[in-house]
Amino acid sequence: MIDPKQAFKAELIQTAKDICASGKGILAADESTGTIGQRFSAINVENNETNRRNYRELLFTSPEIHNHISGVIMFEETVDQATAEGKNFVAHLRERGIHAGIKLDKGLVVLGGTMGENATQGLDGLAARAKTFYEKGCRFAKWRAVVRINPANGLPSELAVQETAHSLARYGSICQDNGLVPIIEPEILQDGEHDIDVCAKVSERVFSAVMKAMIDHNLIIEGTLLKPNMVTPGAACKDRADAAKIAWLTVRTLQRSIVPALPGVVFLSGGQSEEEASLNLNAMNALKDTPKPWALTFSYGRALQQSVLKAWQGKEENVKAAQEALLVRAKANGDAAKGEYKGGSGDTASTYVANYTY
Repeated sequence: MIDPKQAFKAELIQTAKDICASGKGILAADESTGTIGQRFSAINVENNETNRRNYRELLFTSPEIHNHISGVIMFEETVDQATAEGKNFVAHLRERGIHAGIKLDKGLVVLGGTMGENATQGLDGLAARAKTFYEKGCRFAKWRAVVRINPANGLPSELAVQETAHSLARYGSICQDNGLVPIIEPEILQDGEHDIDVCAKVSERVFSAVMKAMIDHNLIIEGTLLKPNMVTPGAACKDRADAAKIAWLTVRTLQRSIVPALPGVVFLSGGQSEEEASLNLNAMNALKDTPKPWALTFSYGRALQQSVLKAWQGKEENVKAAQEALLVRAKANGDAAKGEYKGGSGDTASTYVANYTY
């Protein structure tokens, strides 16, 4: 019997390569209806389908972003929406050389037998959903799992680590069986007072478990992407770290846990400010004399959109200014993915949200 994913192998590998093209990364626009409502509330915009569609159209039709954006992650509602001229968003992005992706997880639940740790829902019926989104033109997917650090309570527990690894690998296998490049997202939350060395140790432990599970589940590693956190201190830690230390410890953690066959690491911003997310990514790519066999690029939501929302304010007359703000951030992060970002163009306000869900 032929393994279904083998029929998609060449396309999976090519899609992953496309997304990791030099100087390009992912715009994460997959906020749920509730989460985008929170963003809209901050700028006094009503959360309705028309405004959500208008905002996503603003993002997807922004001039020149295809020079820096290779993929867009969408929420389910968005996949079936279209531009004002009637062009489906997925088709519009494809014409610009941008791959459309889909958020497939169904959110977090408390993992029984733990001290409030989480499991991610959505494996039931996933094959049929993945097949449907492939038929609608999507070529990659995302699934988020979270891990909490609390040394006093022994977190993360081994149960939570293994649940994270198993669910991510199982999702990845199902995606590849149905033609979608899986983005594997094991996010170590920033919540807590732990220092950067604790984050590095936990990240290495979790990433290693996830990598082993991916191999055990026979994923095509060359057709897979990783979306991890950067190694940073906890949000409440008073001992902050500069970009150079964050870059060194993040790359070292990946070197110790992720095989070279993986084509790319597309970092989440995890509550960093726009400027921090760009500077930290740039510092990694600027590192010399240390092995970096994967493309190191971005899959940012808040760190690409904060300035956009502030510029837009829900007003038609502000669309051009908002699109210009997106281009500035997209170019900054594209430059950072090559180690060429000079700094100074991003909002410095934190985007951190405790116990973040979306």
